[in-house]
Amino acid sequence: MPEIKKLPKDFLWGYATASYQVEGACEQDGRELSIWDTFSRDPTHTEDGKSGDVATDSYNRWEEDIALMKSYGVNAYRFSLSWSRIIPKGGRDDPVNPEGIAFYRNFILKLLENGIKPMPTIFHWDTPQALQDKYLGFLNKDEIVQDFVRYADVCFENFGDLVETWLTINEPNIYSILGHCIGAHAPGRSSDRTKSPEGNSLTEPYIVGHSLLVCHARTINLWRTKYKQKYPHVKLGIVINVNWGEPYDSSEGSKEAAEEFMHKASLWLSDPVYFGDYSDYLKSKVGDRLPVFTEEEKSLLKGSNDFFGLNHYTAYYIKKRTTPIGPTDFMAQLMPDIEPTQIGSDGKEIGPKAGLSWVRPVAWGFRKLLEYLYDRYHQDIYITENGVICPNERNLPREVGLKDQFRIDYFKDYANQIIDLVNEGRVPVKSYIIWSFLDNFEWQEGFTRFGVTWVDFDDKLTRYPKDSAGYIKKFFEDHLEK
Repeated sequence: MPEIKKLPKDFLWGYATASYQVEGACEQDGRELSIWDTFSRDPTHTEDGKSGDVATDSYNRWEEDIALMKSYGVNAYRFSLSWSRIIPKGGRDDPVNPEGIAFYRNFILKLLENGIKPMPTIFHWDTPQALQDKYLGFLNKDEIVQDFVRYADVCFENFGDLVETWLTINEPNIYSILGHCIGAHAPGRSSDRTKSPEGNSLTEPYIVGHSLLVCHARTINLWRTKYKQKYPHVKLGIVINVNWGEPYDSSEGSKEAAEEFMHKASLWLSDPVYFGDYSDYLKSKVGDRLPVFTEEEKSLLKGSNDFFGLNHYTAYYIKKRTTPIGPTDFMAQLMPDIEPTQIGSDGKEIGPKAGLSWVRPVAWGFRKLLEYLYDRYHQDIYITENGVICPNERNLPREVGLKDQFRIDYFKDYANQIIDLVNEGRVPVKSYIIWSFLDNFEWQEGFTRFGVTWVDFDDKLTRYPKDSAGYIKKFFEDHLEK
């Protein structure tokens, strides 16, 4: 038998969730509404017409969930803190909710008691509704930065002694585009007046992304000036969603289109964290729609990551645009010269169809992306989300859905790319955090089945481990050094 390749014993692996997607209890114990509470209560905003008011009720079933996680053998858990649960009205002068603090502190302590390292995300899209109402949230940089940094300070003060890995902001690129261009996510702003009475799809995503980057930079500066000396071993980073863009063919046009895709979709919000500013390439493509950092902001941004936090799901072929852009296709208008496709120049699909149209298993694209990011930034990579929904999984009966071989194959192929890169000494990948621990509220898609745990949404939210949970447990038992 060939020797089994190993990952170092301090490699972090486990599962991820986000507060609004699992907690429920949206007005319990002092919590007030976030923009996702408000947005998803309009049944036209989700595919199944449902909201996250109850979600998987993890706020009330957290001890059961941690026990289940422990049975899965994980050594890490990524979750997010609810700003509205910690500071219900969100503002820098607003009162802190002691019940919210107590909940998260008890939760983190229980994780540690069970040998699971907490990886909290400070902001995972659920802006307090009060701040959206007050000054349009992240569209107002000067206001939101002050409120965000105070919120982060409260988190650091209350949980900093328990956490070794902090994630500041989840996917600023997705929050900016889906919430302020397409209008599919909260707060639902778009130039498409059938979706939103106000919004500018061609300018607002860049304003919001800019604000999020400054929030990240000032949060890191707060940590380094106030807390780092006390907790020198702690690492912090922002999380960027990056899907791989493979040139459609060998033509210069396809290569240029793929480069533009990478810059506009993802590097837009990762380059400033390493280089202190947007790339000249992006500036040339976006022009005066791209906000300008102050010199102080550039200084704070440059080098503000201790690792690259990567969410990755799939890959696309990228070519020069040949199809016309529809009048309300504002995502295409942000990238008017390029066209992602799942069909290659040879007529073959890039990967098999999954349970969501935009996710195809493309493990070779994952490897290319990891090499690309390391060559660009020369920093450890923490994979903070990676996952798939099986074909038609949403509509399967439980006894069929639990046998999720499609997901097992996806994880096997992706995890083996990590193992190969680490063993080759090619890319220092330090974690593999899978989306998701539970089937949950998947934003505009409503309740879906991204989890390794089947949640019975029609019968008391009962949890049932899928076959993939057992497979992944065994995989890391075999591949982690003892």
